[in-house]
Amino acid sequence: MNRSPTPIALVLATALIASACSRQEAVFSDVIAFEGARLIVGDGSVIEEGTLVLNGSRIVAAGSSREVAVPDGVLTVDLSGKTVIPALIDVHAHLGYEGYESWGAANYSRDNVIEHLERYAYYGFAAVFSAGSDPDDLALDLQRDQVTGTVGGARFLFAAGMAPPGQGPNNQFLGHALTVAEETGMTVLRGAATPAEGREAVRDVASKGISFIKIWVDDRGGTQQKLQPEVYRAIADEARVRGIEVVVHQQTAEDMSDLLGAGVSGFLHGRLGQALDRKLAEQIKEAGVFLVPNLGLSELRGERVSDDPFLRESTNSDVLRRLEGDFNRRSPNPSGSDQELARSTSLSRLSDVGVAIVLGTDAGAIPDHFFGYTGHRELEIFVRLGMTPMQAIMAGTSRAAESLGLDDLGVLRSGKSADFVVLDRNPLQDIRNTRTISHVYLAGREINREELRGRWN
Repeated sequence: MNRSPTPIALVLATALIASACSRQEAVFSDVIAFEGARLIVGDGSVIEEGTLVLNGSRIVAAGSSREVAVPDGVLTVDLSGKTVIPALIDVHAHLGYEGYESWGAANYSRDNVIEHLERYAYYGFAAVFSAGSDPDDLALDLQRDQVTGTVGGARFLFAAGMAPPGQGPNNQFLGHALTVAEETGMTVLRGAATPAEGREAVRDVASKGISFIKIWVDDRGGTQQKLQPEVYRAIADEARVRGIEVVVHQQTAEDMSDLLGAGVSGFLHGRLGQALDRKLAEQIKEAGVFLVPNLGLSELRGERVSDDPFLRESTNSDVLRRLEGDFNRRSPNPSGSDQELARSTSLSRLSDVGVAIVLGTDAGAIPDHFFGYTGHRELEIFVRLGMTPMQAIMAGTSRAAESLGLDDLGVLRSGKSADFVVLDRNPLQDIRNTRTISHVYLAGREINREELRGRWN
């Protein structure tokens, strides 16, 4: 589908560029026009032979090259034959725990989290949501440092985690999260056994200025206690009063139905299968709740990645040797199984009723679900299970941005942050072409991917 910007938008954008250029040479130098590329806008539309104009960190025009007038003297970059997409967003990750040569609490440090943000940037991600496993104070410090420009990489968002006291996602990951809390002296998970304790935990989160809460409603087959309905309803109610969004890790379709009534904003595990029937899908749509399928959690565990050039380019030989050894000890994970068919059916059902399906990987919680890289693998699984490439791209761009309230990301449009990826090949023809990254720009600045590769290899 082709959609051109309105004439008014183009006039305004051109006027803005011209004004910037006329004021002073310093401002003039911040204006740059990328010409000739296919623009996959992020909202379902495509502009062939488009022009994307930046003024500093912002997009000031995105439209057909025939209609966007670029003032004389503006720096231009010829992107003929290339495709531009909005930078991607991972709506479910756990930063810090992946050390590439190892996994666990020993890897959680400020420097390692920053490296993970840089890895996301390297792979074309504008933002990442770390869900419920970060020490509050460190995470808040990193957010402030990104605002001041002292920390780069993908934009860092996080949620405060809540579960019954001493409980959490699973025994292994819970142990690591508790170890991080002990070693840093910072809060990682807040325990709540009663509605009153839940409300008090929300008030503590609000006092720190944290925008998201993640709750665990999952007994892990009896190995964990899960938040009871009266507790998570109190949490959601208190959070709503204080303008905090609540997302949830849940296990069953029955829990999903009740959580919708409680007023959660999103499901971080889709639990796709027969239980996610059309009725539940319609309930999710009506509630305006987003859903992260996390298909790669099982799909990727039995796949060989050590010889994938897309991973090898950012990974040293020691890690690759470990990955090869790990793979040789695994059982094969064939595609086309009954489980995969059930997931494809429920994914189609969700798409048909208009549920906001968004990209999330759970990277960091699962060893070897590498940051940034795994997001591209998840897009490929989306398409393999029936989504169109455009639907998959929207799941990782505009819909992901909307789910997190990131109003300045997710689409190539005037006024948005200049966060985009230049691809050598068209991902609408083959979703694997999101891997053909030529350049990444975040807030109008090009990420030095070559320098990062040299540091990591």
